Amino acid sequence: MEFRHLRYFVAVAEAGHMTRAAATLGIQQPPLSQQIRALEAQLGMALFHRHPKGVTLTDGGRVFLDEARRLLADMAAMQHRMERVARGQQGVLSVAFTSSAAAHAFTPAALRESRSRYPDIELQLSEHNAAEITEAVAAARLHCGLLRVPVSRPDGVALETLLHEPVVVALPNDHALARRTTRGGKPAPLSLRDLEAERLILVRRPGAPGLYANLLALCEEAGFVPLIAAEVERMMTNLNLVAAGAGISVVPASMTGAHPQAVAYHPFEESVRLQAPLTLAYRAADCTGPTATFVSLLRKIARSTRFRALARRA
Repeated sequence: MEFRHLRYFVAVAEAGHMTRAAATLGIQQPPLSQQIRALEAQLGMALFHRHPKGVTLTDGGRVFLDEARRLLADMAAMQHRMERVARGQQGVLSVAFTSSAAAHAFTPAALRESRSRYPDIELQLSEHNAAEITEAVAAARLHCGLLRVPVSRPDGVALETLLHEPVVVALPNDHALARRTTRGGKPAPLSLRDLEAERLILVRRPGAPGLYANLLALCEEAGFVPLIAAEVERMMTNLNLVAAGAGISVVPASMTGAHPQAVAYHPFEESVRLQAPLTLAYRAADCTGPTATFVSLLRKIARSTRFRALARRA
C-alpha cells in the first residue's frame, strides 16, 4: 500500500463519484477505478458500494476513511516538520563553550536570542575546554562550539573569529602589584616585565597553541621566560587558584567579575599586543539546517552595535 492509494481513496470518498474524484486528482477515471479495486483486493474487503449515480462508503470504508485521513495528516505534519528542519527553524543543536567564552556577555545574549527567535530549535548545552570542543566538533559529537584561541585546527572544522576583547592581569588582592593605582584610584596598567618574577597560572595543554602560548611568546620577545606555577584546564580553576594566592594569571576582560573580593584585575599597558578572541567552531560541510541558522544568528549579533562598541574598546 502506498500513500497515493490513500489519497485516491479519500478523494473518491469525499467526492462520492469516481469521475469527479479523478478530475480533482488530475488523472483519468479508469486508472483511478483500477487503483481503488487493487486497494480493496489488498485489504480483502469492499470500501465502496457502486451505483449508477456514484459511490458510497461501506461500513469498512468508513473505518478506513478515518485511518487514511489520520495517516495522511501525520504524513503532512512530518513533511512540514522536515521542511522546517531543512530551513533551519526546527531540530536539535548541540553547543558547547569554554568557561571563559561563557563569561563573555555575547554568549548568554546569543543563547537568549536563539531561544526567542527559534523556539523549535532545542539547544543542548555543555561546557568543555577548547581542545575537547574542537575535537568533538570534528568528530560530529557537537554541532558548534564557542572558545577563545583555537588550540588545534582539524580538517573540516571552520574556526571563525566573532569578537576580540582585551586581556587583564589577575592578581590576589594582597599582592604588591595590586596596590598600583592611577591618580584616579583605578588599577594601574602593568607591563610584561611586571610578570618576570611572578608565578604564572595558565589554562592550556602543555606545548599547545592558544592565548597562553601567545603570552609566553610575548614574554620571550621581551627577554625573559616566566615561572609557570601551574597549567590547568579551566579558566575558573585558574581564577580559583589566583584567589587562593597560588600565583597570578592573565584572563579575558570579561572574567573580571569572578572573585571580586579576592582578585584584583589590572589592564596591560597599550604596548602589550595581546587580545582574547571569541571563536565559533563548526563543521563547514555540515553548516545546514539549525547549524546554519545558529551560525548566521551569531554573526549578526557579533556585528550588532552593542558588540562592535565592545570590540572598539578592546
